Amino acid sequence: MAQVRIEKVCKLFGDVTAVKDFTLDIGDGEFLILVGPSGCGKTTLLRIVAGLENPSSGEILIDGKSIIHVPPKKRDIAMVFQNYALYPHKKVFDNLAFCLQLRKLPRVQIKEKVQKTAELLGIDNLLQRYPNELSGGQKQRAALGRAIIRNPKVFLFDEPLSNLDAKLRVSMRTELMDLHQRLKTTSIYVTHDQMEAMTMGTRLVIMRDGLIQQVGTPQEVYSQPLNLFVAGFIGSPAMNFFRGTIRPDKDKFYFSSKAMDLEIAGEKTRALHSYVNKDIILGLRPEHIRKADSSTLSVARTTFRARIRLVEPLGSEQLVHLEANGQRLVARLDPLIAMQIGQTHDFSVLMNLGHLFDAQDERVIF
Repeated sequence: MAQVRIEKVCKLFGDVTAVKDFTLDIGDGEFLILVGPSGCGKTTLLRIVAGLENPSSGEILIDGKSIIHVPPKKRDIAMVFQNYALYPHKKVFDNLAFCLQLRKLPRVQIKEKVQKTAELLGIDNLLQRYPNELSGGQKQRAALGRAIIRNPKVFLFDEPLSNLDAKLRVSMRTELMDLHQRLKTTSIYVTHDQMEAMTMGTRLVIMRDGLIQQVGTPQEVYSQPLNLFVAGFIGSPAMNFFRGTIRPDKDKFYFSSKAMDLEIAGEKTRALHSYVNKDIILGLRPEHIRKADSSTLSVARTTFRARIRLVEPLGSEQLVHLEANGQRLVARLDPLIAMQIGQTHDFSVLMNLGHLFDAQDERVIF
C-alpha cells in the first residue's frame, strides 16, 4: 500500500491543455475515482501516474518519493486497461506468469502465485485457455489477475468495465469492490459512468476540461454539489434545472419562473438579498418532487401544476416526465401512484433539499 501525491500537474498537447494544475493527495489504501465526461483529462492523468505520459509540469510522489523520472516498469504500479491488453498467443497461465518470469522467480514460486491469484478471482479453471476462448468477464478477470500478481503499491484502472454488458458490469463492480476490501491496495479508477463512480469510490474527483470541479465522498458530491456542472453530472436521472429570479415579498423570498413560484424557507434566505431580481437557477433532484396531496396543496407556495408526458415504470419506482408551462422535468415517484400520460396534476417540491446556483458563474449559492 502507498500514499500518492499529485502536485500541480499540467499536460499540454500543442495548444490543448488536457490537465491543468491538478493537485491531490490519495490516502493509503484509498479507492479514488476520477470521473467526468470524455475528454476531461482523467485518462491522461492516469497515464501520467503510470509513466506512459510525461507531464508538461508538476510532480508525482509515492510515499514521499518523486517518481516523475522513474521509468514505468520501476514505479511498482499495475495498470488494468479498457481493452484488457492480454497477450493473445499466451494462455491465461502464461499471461499471469509473464511479469514474474521477467523477475526470474523460481518456477515453483511462479506456479504457486499464479494458482493463488487465479483462485482469488475464480479463474483457476481457465488457466490453460487462450484469451480468444474467454468471455468478456473472464478476460477482465485475467487482466485483473495479471495486475494483482505483481503485488504493486498502486493499482490504476482505466475504464476496465466499459466493454462489458450491463448485467456483467454490475457483477464485476461488486467483485472489484470486494477485491479491494481484501487487498487494501491504493487504487485510482477512471470512469465516465457516474453510477460506477457513486457505488465504488471512497472519494470522487469530478473533472471537466482538465480541471478539478469537486472532491468528496459520493454522498457529499451528490447532496452538496459545488457548481451546476457537478449537480447535473452526478445523479441518474439528472437534476432538474429551472431558470428564474428571486422575488421578495414582505419578509419572504420566492423562486419565480414561468413553470413555478416557490417559497424559499429557512435560514438559507440570508444569502439571497444580493440576488433579488437577478437571474438564478434552481436545481431539484427527481426524488425531491412529489405528487401533491391535500396537506401540501394547503401550502400553495410549495406546489406547481404539470402535465404528464411519459411514464417509465421501473418496478421499484417510476420515472414520470412532466411539462410545466413549457418547462420539462422528471420526477421519481412511488410505482403505486397512478400516473397516466396526458393527465395534469399538482406536484409538491421539497425546497429544503433544492439547490440554487448563480446563473453567471454557475456556482452554488446553497
